[in-house]
Amino acid sequence: MSEQEEIDKINSMSHIEMAHLYRFAPAGHPYFIAGSPLSEAFYKRWNELGRMTPAISKAIGWEGE
Repeated sequence: MSEQEEIDKINSMSHIEMAHLYRFAPAGHPYFIAGSPLSEAFYKRWNELGRMTPAISKAIGWEGE
C-alpha cells in the first residue's frame, strides 16, 4: 500500500479503531515511528477526535485482540 493510501486509511478510521490501534499496536508499527508522515497523519487525526477518552478506553478494554 502506498503512503498516500495509508494516510487515506488513517483519515477514514473511527475513533474506536484508532484507540484500539493506539493501545494494542505491536512495537515498531509504522504509524508510530516518530516524525514519519504516517505518524504525523495518525496523531493529527487522533488529536482531532479527542485522543483517548475514558469512554473510549472502557469500550476497547485492556485485553487486546
